[in-house]
Amino acid sequence: MATKNRTEVTEFVLLGLSSRPEIQPVIFGIVLAMYLVAVMGNALLVTVACSDPKLHTPMYFLLSQLSFIDIFLTTITVPQMLVHTLSKNRIISYNCCMIQLFFFMAVGSMEGHLLAAMAYDRCVAICDPLRYFAIVSHRLCLRITLTSWVIVSLNSLLYSVLVTHLTFCGNQVTHFFCDITPLLQLSCTRPVVNEMLIFTEGVAVVVSPFFFILGSYARIGIAIAHMHSVAALRKALSTCSSHILVVLLLYGSVIRMYLRPSSSYDLDQDRQVAIFYTVVTPMLNPLIYSLRNQEVKGALRRLFRKLWISGWFPGKEW
Repeated sequence: MATKNRTEVTEFVLLGLSSRPEIQPVIFGIVLAMYLVAVMGNALLVTVACSDPKLHTPMYFLLSQLSFIDIFLTTITVPQMLVHTLSKNRIISYNCCMIQLFFFMAVGSMEGHLLAAMAYDRCVAICDPLRYFAIVSHRLCLRITLTSWVIVSLNSLLYSVLVTHLTFCGNQVTHFFCDITPLLQLSCTRPVVNEMLIFTEGVAVVVSPFFFILGSYARIGIAIAHMHSVAALRKALSTCSSHILVVLLLYGSVIRMYLRPSSSYDLDQDRQVAIFYTVVTPMLNPLIYSLRNQEVKGALRRLFRKLWISGWFPGKEW
């Protein structure tokens, strides 16, 4: 019977954020607005980091990669959710669900690895500024990025393959995209192997960057404590504050979602947390880095000045 149920599940029904039809247009409008802000804000950061010579440094290379990841992360889930919000057809095929699960887990994990690389960059810049460009190079950042992609892709592939071997007793997913937690809840038997991997291998891949970030900021804290210059102290704090805020936004929601016993899962609350890290966090990241970073604001002014001179849009000179 279990095998029969498994073979009959050829598609899933995504229940979305809410089953109340009267609030679907409100959800659609709010999420669409946040999605557009997230995509345009991160695309603008990528454009500025690539086009402005003053931002051709390892730090801004990593920042542009983070913005690219945010665009990818929110695009994996949100457009589909917007279509389903105003449609009575909320079906996703089994294969598409597994593909979405793979890309979501890979891209979501990659964001943590990039934040860890950015923490290392800031650690070297503050603790060993004279040797910064000798230690942190574009080649090193590229190698870290490619290696991280390999790690998170293999990790995501492992989870996706294990999910395909589950026996499902239903096809209604209490979520707005195919995530591992609601899929595990549909399993006819307790997926012990999957849960063990989440708390072992999953912790190693997802949470280890967080511990690396904590270690980096411990070193930064020690270096700051020995600074006697107020200007140097202020500069060090300003370069780290944006990164710390982004780290708290990401890992606060990740720990809330995944690193807890299955008995404490509340899928209704998980949907609300999921919309936070799939839409709200990618929307806030470019705002945090642009509003709190003088170099980025200067690069934005130079970009808008070039566009104004080129006649892309009318307006006063920047």
